[in-house]
Amino acid sequence: MTLPIPVSYSPMEALLVDEIPTGREWQYEPKWDGFRCLAFRDGDEIALQSKSGQPLARYFPELVEVLHELEPERFVVDGEIVIPVGKALSFDDLLMRIHPAESRIRLLAKETPALFIVFDLLVDENGRSLVKEPLEKRRPALKKFARRFFPKDGRLRLSPMTTDSSAARKWLSGGGTAVDGIVAKRRDVTYESGSGQRTAMQKVKLKRTADCVVGGFRYGSKTKVVGSLLLGLYDGKGLLHHVGFTSSIKAKDREKVTRELEALRKPPGFTGRAPGGPSRWSTERTGEWEPLEPTLVVEVEYDHFTGGRFRHGTKPPRYRSRQSPAPVHARPGREEGPREPAEAARVKREGAPLFTHPRLRRRT
Repeated sequence: MTLPIPVSYSPMEALLVDEIPTGREWQYEPKWDGFRCLAFRDGDEIALQSKSGQPLARYFPELVEVLHELEPERFVVDGEIVIPVGKALSFDDLLMRIHPAESRIRLLAKETPALFIVFDLLVDENGRSLVKEPLEKRRPALKKFARRFFPKDGRLRLSPMTTDSSAARKWLSGGGTAVDGIVAKRRDVTYESGSGQRTAMQKVKLKRTADCVVGGFRYGSKTKVVGSLLLGLYDGKGLLHHVGFTSSIKAKDREKVTRELEALRKPPGFTGRAPGGPSRWSTERTGEWEPLEPTLVVEVEYDHFTGGRFRHGTKPPRYRSRQSPAPVHARPGREEGPREPAEAARVKREGAPLFTHPRLRRRT
């Protein structure tokens, strides 16, 4: 390609913060739950590059097709690849696209077609680079580009934007099942490739919490002190499935917590899906864990629940007391968590022992 910026160009990255910044210099956009992507077109050549620099074009042939149909022959846009299912966005369906068989990919492209939500214009329809222009000039250029060239069928969409921080906060409190958070961008700053100018682009994620049963724990690497708690949720049949972990235990509390956990060791721990199953990320140590009597409950903070487990490690904002293990509550059409079985009701009814910070308190 002979575009002003190379296909290896890294997208501008955002700094994760707890509160969105405010002021006249900021604009706000929804954060989408998809694959961040830079889309390049140079004549008949189309490239879709992920944030990590991996090519995505073969996995989304329907997007390659729509980009090739646009009138401009040279441009670069920044956006998010998403797959809508009902009124929600499905990250599971995105992951299914990463498949070695082309026939499978093309079948999925027909059954669950992807959309490309565009939020920045890096090279315009004349092949001119805009990365040295401030966002307050790039955004109007993108709006004009979308109005002139985006197809009416919605396969390419312009991401909404507001300069009103109170309106942006509504996206977090109830802005719909597709919004994953807020991205705040300085309007007076140029496009900075990579993570160099991260304070000029900040993101706040939608916070979710869930009560989980502690079905086991792992020791830390080369130590006999607890490294992480293994979290579980019950399904409708009363089976306890491993769904993730949390390692956010204060260093000063780890030895005390370890002793109390060791006193509760009792197999099987998890009666459904257990830790250490086959995985491309498995190591020898991932199968080593200590089962616990399933009577401890912790409230954790998480970002996504995908494919029956937490997508990333969780954070415990606080520990529950006298609380039953509840399911992950999902908004209609969004991520579904295991249902609360009779066992959860029994724990609640009998006041079973619960995880309290910084110690484990047993029933008296």
